[in-house]
Amino acid sequence: MKKATWRFHARKLAGGMLPIALASPCTDAGEIAPTVTEKITTRATREDSAKGGHMHLRTDDHLADLLGHPAFRGFSRRMLPWDDRAYDEAMPLRNIGELLPYHSHVDPDLVVASLNRMVDDANAGHAVFYDFYTDAQKQANPTLKNTGLFFFRGRPGAPFAVVAPGGGFSYVGSVHEGFPYAAEISQQGFNVFVLKYRSGQGGRVATEDLAAAISYIIRDAHTLQVGTTHYSLWGSSAGARMAAAIGSHGTARFGGLPQSRPSAVVMAYTGHTEVTASEPPTFVVVGDIDGISPPALMETRVAALRGMGTPVEYHKYSGIGHGFGTGQGTSAQGWVGQAVRFWEKEINKAP
Repeated sequence: MKKATWRFHARKLAGGMLPIALASPCTDAGEIAPTVTEKITTRATREDSAKGGHMHLRTDDHLADLLGHPAFRGFSRRMLPWDDRAYDEAMPLRNIGELLPYHSHVDPDLVVASLNRMVDDANAGHAVFYDFYTDAQKQANPTLKNTGLFFFRGRPGAPFAVVAPGGGFSYVGSVHEGFPYAAEISQQGFNVFVLKYRSGQGGRVATEDLAAAISYIIRDAHTLQVGTTHYSLWGSSAGARMAAAIGSHGTARFGGLPQSRPSAVVMAYTGHTEVTASEPPTFVVVGDIDGISPPALMETRVAALRGMGTPVEYHKYSGIGHGFGTGQGTSAQGWVGQAVRFWEKEINKAP
């Protein structure tokens, strides 16, 4: 029987059909792909979205509108980066990048478009947030109350990705390195979860949350309607360290249930250099003027992976530094689509 190829059609959401628009297979870092905002914005007006349920957000809205949005009731604060700080709820969403000191090229239109994707899913009757720790676990350890999974649905039964945003283990930059990634990846039919992990407690604790989340998804795969094989892990900066650690050591090493290794690990701008005897296929991106995670560090790991025969795709983009997210409007624009194709290629190699 011919092996199935994991490329899916666009899904119809409340705002209309989302088009498939993958980046070019060309690896030229200077080539600019179609804008991600064009690909994931639903085009529905504020009035149109209200007719179908909850209203869309706008960049002129404020943090108070996000925090009080009925589609996000009960978990809205976990969408924002900091657990231990009070927010100026009068801040316009167009200034949301001010909350992310370790990040650059934060595109408010892209942030709001990905938030509105969740509004559309909620309007369609889908749950967009899941607690992966039980109430008993949270009572025993109150810091677990800040965790959770945001779910961007793809095709039922398709493989899943888990995205771990960065933030130096001080905050979790989901609005920049989580939701926009998930919106784009899920367009290709894959199921995508964005992880809100514990911050302020270091990499080991955060990685334990990633292991617990993977275990939860696989354990509840039937209810979530996701495939349990060929999953991928995506991480940026601190999140990339977490994804790579699971790829290297597995979930059980960090307190999760024993699971198969991911089919692919996608790493954006991190200084992680550890390599074990067996590593999953790895996709790597970095900016050439990154002073936090210099390209030389990433290239050390890339060389080690290639030396052991691990499939690797590496991209260094000109003129950008750390924390560029999707790279919208930069030389890195389109990298998320390239990483999706890398993952698909590894899926299709599998027996």
